[in-house]
Formats: sequence, C-alpha cells, structure tokens
Amino acid sequence: MRCLGIDYGAKRMGLSYGDDIGVATPLPALIGLTSPDRLNALQALIKERRITELVMGLPLNMDDSVGPKALEVQKFADQLRQTFSLPVHLVDERLTSSEAEESIPKHRRRDLRSSGIVDSRAATLILQDYLNQHVKLPPLSEG
Repeated sequence: MRCLGIDYGAKRMGLSYGDDIGVATPLPALIGLTSPDRLNALQALIKERRITELVMGLPLNMDDSVGPKALEVQKFADQLRQTFSLPVHLVDERLTSSEAEESIPKHRRRDLRSSGIVDSRAATLILQDYLNQHVKLPPLSEG
C-alpha cells in the first residue's frame, strides 16, 4: 500500500504520503495551479512514489450533511478515479484544518497558510486517520 493523502482546496492542495509502515508524512502542497497543471503534478507524484491508493478529506458539515464543498470534493474524487484508475477513499476531515493550524504558533499562521504548510499538515492528519484504520501492524514482541 502506497497512499497519497489530499486536502483539496481551490487555491492550495495539501499532500501527504504514507505506506504499510503506517506513518503519514507531509509533502509540499500544490499552490495556485490550474486544473490541468494540478492533474499533471499529481500524475508525476503518483508515478514517482508508485502510489496505489488516494485518500481525500471529505468536508462534511457538523450535522453530517453534504454541503457544496463536500460535493466539490466528491466531483474531484470521481475525476481522479477516472484519470488515474486508482481507488479514492474519502475520509471525514471535519476540523483537520483547524487542528493543523493549532499546531503552528499564532504569529506564524498567516505566513504559513499561504505557503501550503497548513494544508499539507491537514492532508497528513487525514491520511494518518486512514492509515490507523487500515494498516495492520505486527504485534510487539516481548523481550
């Protein structure tokens, strides 16, 4: 299993990587790219890292309803499935962006938000949640 985590956004797309080890790590975000350029960048990353699965955050409303942003993510997930012929898993991402932002000192948040660091941290939280549920680690041996 080689997963690419995606925190979808119109301006910035946060990215992370994880595999059978079960640890998600942030990757540089895609910032300010057109739709075709985003797909090209994702294609290069998928090839380079030999990605087998995509994991995207689904921004459900707090009442579990699907709003306009979640519909946009679902549409993009369908596009990824068709373009790359890979499974795309949608993971509830409520509060991951605020959790990622909380990990950054307040005086640095504004500068770091535009850099995509917060978005990639959010993608890392999304992917880590998925990995925690799907990676079966061997039991620790006593010794």
